[in-house]
Amino acid sequence: MTPFWGEVVGTMILVLFGAGIGAGSSLKGSYAKDAGWIVITIAWGLAVTMGVFAVGSISRAHLNPAVTVALAINGDFPWADVPGYIMAQMIGAIIGATLVFLHYLPHWKATEDPGTKLGVFSTSPAIPHTFSNLLSEMIGTFILVLGLLFIGAGEFTEGLNPFAVGLLIVVIGMSLGGTTGYAINPARDLGPRIAHFLLPIPGKGKSNWGYAWIPVVGPIVGGALGAVFYKAVFLGELTTAFWAVLGASLIILVLAYTFGKKQSSELEISNMAS
Repeated sequence: MTPFWGEVVGTMILVLFGAGIGAGSSLKGSYAKDAGWIVITIAWGLAVTMGVFAVGSISRAHLNPAVTVALAINGDFPWADVPGYIMAQMIGAIIGATLVFLHYLPHWKATEDPGTKLGVFSTSPAIPHTFSNLLSEMIGTFILVLGLLFIGAGEFTEGLNPFAVGLLIVVIGMSLGGTTGYAINPARDLGPRIAHFLLPIPGKGKSNWGYAWIPVVGPIVGGALGAVFYKAVFLGELTTAFWAVLGASLIILVLAYTFGKKQSSELEISNMAS
């Protein structure tokens, strides 16, 4: 198996189990209905663990465009391979989401709420707030990449890395996931969102494309920050990439704050007029 197909299969496994717990805990008629946040976060952690076990020896199991870009920025992964890895991750995520759709086939019609159906496939904010939602995804992915680099550097975790990575996903979900549903992975959110848009799901409603950029941009920026921070602080290598990523991150946050403030003002005016 090539690294490309390794990323396809690994990401498919991740989304199959991850979106699968989303479906099981929210769709009507499921025995797992209302399983709760603890079960969801543990399942996502195990989903990542299984994906890493499956293809870690084949593709290093990035399974996440934010991780791929972060490693490339740090010089630990060739930029020439980045587009292929991201394409593979997106394909795997779409396939995984499609399998979840097929597995829960009669439950979509039994579930009336379109938002519940979308929530199986993609994330959404608990409180819509552009700046804060973007910042949440950045912080979550910052600590994800930082944690992955810690795990990779520690010799005592050799052989247990997939379990350690899974536990990292669990603790991020439990502690930081309550704001946006912790996408922390552009493929995990965008791939299933595309599947939601394309699949013939009864009464599915819209795919919320207005929010879709946040779980893509936030993780990529946050992951990049985590990578350059690790290199600068823990390895003592302060490169131009550190300042470039830091500057770009601040610009994106300022734009998000400005856009979000303008959007809130327009919404308030609209509500007053109505």
